[in-house]
Amino acid sequence: MKTILTAILCSLALSMVAQTSKPVVIAHRGASGYLPEHTLEAKVLAHAMGADFLEQDVVLTKDDVPIVMHDTQLDTISDVAQRFPDRKRANGHYYALDFTLAEIKQLHANERMNPKTGRAVFPNRFPLGRSSFQIPTLEEELQLIQGLNKTCGRVAGIYPEIKQPGWHRKQGHDISRIVLPILRRYGYATKQDPCWIQCFEPDEVKRIRTELGWEGRLLLLLPPGWLTRANMAELAKVADGIGPELSAIVSGTSKADRKVTDFVKEAHAAKLSVHPYTLRADDLPKFADSMDDALEVLFTEAQIDGLFSDFPDMVVKWLSKHGAR
Repeated sequence: MKTILTAILCSLALSMVAQTSKPVVIAHRGASGYLPEHTLEAKVLAHAMGADFLEQDVVLTKDDVPIVMHDTQLDTISDVAQRFPDRKRANGHYYALDFTLAEIKQLHANERMNPKTGRAVFPNRFPLGRSSFQIPTLEEELQLIQGLNKTCGRVAGIYPEIKQPGWHRKQGHDISRIVLPILRRYGYATKQDPCWIQCFEPDEVKRIRTELGWEGRLLLLLPPGWLTRANMAELAKVADGIGPELSAIVSGTSKADRKVTDFVKEAHAAKLSVHPYTLRADDLPKFADSMDDALEVLFTEAQIDGLFSDFPDMVVKWLSKHGAR
């Protein structure tokens, strides 16, 4: 009888892991609401703001060096068109995979812009053409974060996304096989280490866990139209969490008609943590009229486990005010 009771209690404890852990703040591309995304400067600021995890979108260079930038193309976040005008592909885009690291380091990184108009995507963020920023390598960023963890006495974790692994393999480069050993070498290898790997491709998430033997935490960024209860149960066999768009958590086109969906409840039933993306103070979801309003419905009503935000300081402040830090 005691053995059966113990088993039941253990099962209940496991099912409540996602719900009882304190929610985490994930600095989306760093403190990208304040400094150009994925620059080392943006990561330093996010660390200082108290973010629990700092995100790295990872792509490869021509010489197979993982670098940190959101897209496989360089057009929107650098001056590549001015420095290497003849290096674009037939579709008009400049791909990181066509440049060596030495060439990437010649570029100036900037606030995200529309390359056709030359205007900033978020006009009230860091001014275009000001100061000097570079595109960092993954290792440069890991060294920076671990250095800050030591000097600040506070551990901020990492949250790398393997960007378009299927596309990389079609180009002859296995990005996951290159990135995982680097993470392990820097001490990110198990579920006890402050690291989540994320990816949009379900088959690659499975491959990372099985074929490539990743033992750390793993999250599937939710592809549109993918969600079913059966898929959640299947995902839970290899992953620890799921990252949907905010609209999957709260539906509605205004505060008046918003509704919390069953997404988080169903994910928790499958023992999956839920880390939705992306909350921006300068581009609020339609269901909220302020950052505080959005945070209230997401954390208090929907009970999410973590959140990607360009403004990590605002999320940290709200959670601290509500006793969740």
